[in-house]
Amino acid sequence: MIRTIEELSLNAWPAVQTLLSDGWVLRFAGGYTRRANSVIPLYPVQGDVNEQIAAAETLYRAQGLPAIFKMTAACTPSDLDDRLAARGYAFDAHTSVQLLDLASRDFTPPDNVTLGARAALRAPDTLGAPEGVGVPEDWQAAFNRLHHLQGKTARKHARILAQIIPQTCYAALTVENQIAACGLGVLQDGYLGLFDIITAENQRRRGYGRHVMHGLLAWGKQRGAHSAYLQVMLNNPPALALYAGLGFREIYRYWYRVKP
Repeated sequence: MIRTIEELSLNAWPAVQTLLSDGWVLRFAGGYTRRANSVIPLYPVQGDVNEQIAAAETLYRAQGLPAIFKMTAACTPSDLDDRLAARGYAFDAHTSVQLLDLASRDFTPPDNVTLGARAALRAPDTLGAPEGVGVPEDWQAAFNRLHHLQGKTARKHARILAQIIPQTCYAALTVENQIAACGLGVLQDGYLGLFDIITAENQRRRGYGRHVMHGLLAWGKQRGAHSAYLQVMLNNPPALALYAGLGFREIYRYWYRVKP
């Protein structure tokens, strides 16, 4: 199950560039989010592990980025976490990965939740990011405002969104003609991944995040999703409570090892 969800989440939150190296997936996106700028050690390494780590460090250093490994209990080799700790890598961002069975549940979003969806992308005819991906402009602007993203950082986020291939849904909740909460859903192989759920700081504790979730879950179920998954940091009690109330349950955890 860990490998399945990890592969789905790699597709749902793509890097700008990806390098496969002896079983490991190395992702690069100009430094925007650790998920898109880290080593994912999903598959067995055939060569020398220490040499593999050193090679990864060199590649990230050449990009002006710290070497970061995204770790789970399924990482290979099994002693990789200990090896990284011995090299001075710090432990960071302990995160719960949670799953929800959609079969026996119904979701009805309120009228002020709008859903902007698009089908799976075709490969672009020319090099570069695909054109016309259908990210709603008001959703993108609201996300930038709510996350305080500007300039290069906002453009890096937009570039990641532009490269998502599976079916995607952008949910937005409007209060007094302004988006107060939004979120993103990515559907692949019957699994709906939920990302970027956020509510304006002055609009929290009003159930808006739950309403956005209902919109995304209803959209996914209508399109054949049997399960939904998400990732939430363990130091975020409000989000943990929200997802538990919806019925999500932890299936595994991940963390990062970050080279100083």
